[in-house]
Amino acid sequence: MSVGKQNQITNALSDFFFEYETPRQVLVRNRRVGVVCRLIQLGVLAYIIGWVFIYEKGYQSTDTAVSSVFTKMKGVGYTNVSGSERVWDVADYVFPPQGDSSFVVMTNYIITEGQKMGKCPELKGKHNCNSDSDCEGGSFKRTGHGQMTGVCVEGTKTCEVLAWCPSVHDKYHNYTLFIKNSVTFPLFGVTRSNLVEGIDADYISKCLHDPKKAPLCPIFRLGDIVKLSGFSFETIARVGGAIGIVVDWTCNLDVDVKHCKPQYNFHGLYGNPAETDKARASVGYNFRYAKHYMEDRIQKRTLLKVFGIRFDIIVQSLARKFDIIPTLTAIGSGVGIFGVATVVCDLVLLYLLPKREFYKNMKFKYTDTHTQVSSFCL
Repeated sequence: MSVGKQNQITNALSDFFFEYETPRQVLVRNRRVGVVCRLIQLGVLAYIIGWVFIYEKGYQSTDTAVSSVFTKMKGVGYTNVSGSERVWDVADYVFPPQGDSSFVVMTNYIITEGQKMGKCPELKGKHNCNSDSDCEGGSFKRTGHGQMTGVCVEGTKTCEVLAWCPSVHDKYHNYTLFIKNSVTFPLFGVTRSNLVEGIDADYISKCLHDPKKAPLCPIFRLGDIVKLSGFSFETIARVGGAIGIVVDWTCNLDVDVKHCKPQYNFHGLYGNPAETDKARASVGYNFRYAKHYMEDRIQKRTLLKVFGIRFDIIVQSLARKFDIIPTLTAIGSGVGIFGVATVVCDLVLLYLLPKREFYKNMKFKYTDTHTQVSSFCL
């Protein structure tokens, strides 16, 4: 290798390790460009501070909670149907009785006592007939109560069925609901319960939830829940419906954890008589259940068609806490966005202003490639 070649390599390595290059900057005294640049920079700064850091909390990391819900109903109901008085307690009107986060409270019912397996006429409107040919033996109708025998009953003009016979009277309950909810934010190692500081046994024994006076009380009156969800109790108690109870945990863990408290919101999910969509074809919420017993060696049952309010307790959560990684990421992205001001101002400077050719000559340095090569050869 020649000495000249070695010198070129040595100089190149020396320039690479011991020289620093910086972009050439041109100071342009132009009010129009200066104002545009500063306005864009102020807009970017407002976006970073207002949206990224204040509104979106870009300096914090987030986590959602692992949650569990326990419920307990209390209260006694009274009915008097055709002179038959009855007292209903929790075991009678809550389904299922285990205290789940989704359950039904019975508010109305239709009772059919002393049913036994046999043959009886179908109810009017279920399967009307004029002759036996209208009742296909051995077949079922989806809305019927049993298997058709092929006989048209003259007295009712309905098909005879093999079913629990006879085929298939209303009241206000002042019940209370207790909700116990605990949440854990695994990322931050924080566990909270809706029985927060100050909610002790003595307070619970006296309080009833009120959005303004007692927003943290976990005892809810059934009538208040229906009212806060926007429903009419008389209507929803008669035909049934569904209500969502949302327990909202939105917590800023940069402050004392005792400020992490739940908020309760109530939403009517189904049962509004003002609904005009296709759901109106099947208004309300109801189901049937039976109590079986033996009488004179004959199996009988009492069938109840229950109308009730289905409650779905939904826990939604979001915890935030300062984290250096998202903070640096947000700052870095903000600094990068500042480059937009430079790009826009360069476009204005080089392509829109009357003196754009002058500014181009000041910003860019042009070299003659042929002259440079000739000088190097000499």
